[in-house]
Amino acid sequence: MADILSVRPLYQGWMDLLMVRLRAGDDEMDRHVVKVGRAVAVLPYDPDRRVALLVSMPRAPVMLSGEPDMLEAIAGLLDGDDPRDDARREAMEEAGVRLGPLRSIGQFWSIPAFTMEKIDYYLAPYSAADRIEAGGGHPDEQEHITVHEIALADLWAMFERHEIKDVKVAILLMALRIENGRLFGAE
Repeated sequence: MADILSVRPLYQGWMDLLMVRLRAGDDEMDRHVVKVGRAVAVLPYDPDRRVALLVSMPRAPVMLSGEPDMLEAIAGLLDGDDPRDDARREAMEEAGVRLGPLRSIGQFWSIPAFTMEKIDYYLAPYSAADRIEAGGGHPDEQEHITVHEIALADLWAMFERHEIKDVKVAILLMALRIENGRLFGAE
């Protein structure tokens, strides 16, 4: 059993950085905690054309590690009370796609060792007619998003070759394949 002894803010802004003092057994320790709130991630997929929408954008941590940008699930922080509404908003902003019904596959901690962020994950069917805008991100957020429509079979092959680096994509892709393997060419 562990107890929180104190919480001290180190930085407050778009995200907060806290120093948390814990007691576990006879030990006391300090832990850095990033507080950013809840987020959403969605994988729009077209069941007729067997494709999915992903995005890529410049990510400083990825670039600092020496890697190029990567394919990511459409995602963002919650702005309102309903994560489904935020998933729909993010899909429109990032990929220009209008989403109807969303299927929740759960809420998961992103990195519980140091962040309080939990992500609500959704699968969402769409059709070619639902791609009604260009996407690219909100103009005020300087995201420089590129939209990718990729065949599900190709995405699965990338996953098997360990080329999918975004955990959100991996979770959503596995959930969709378990739910509907035929979309990937699996029977």
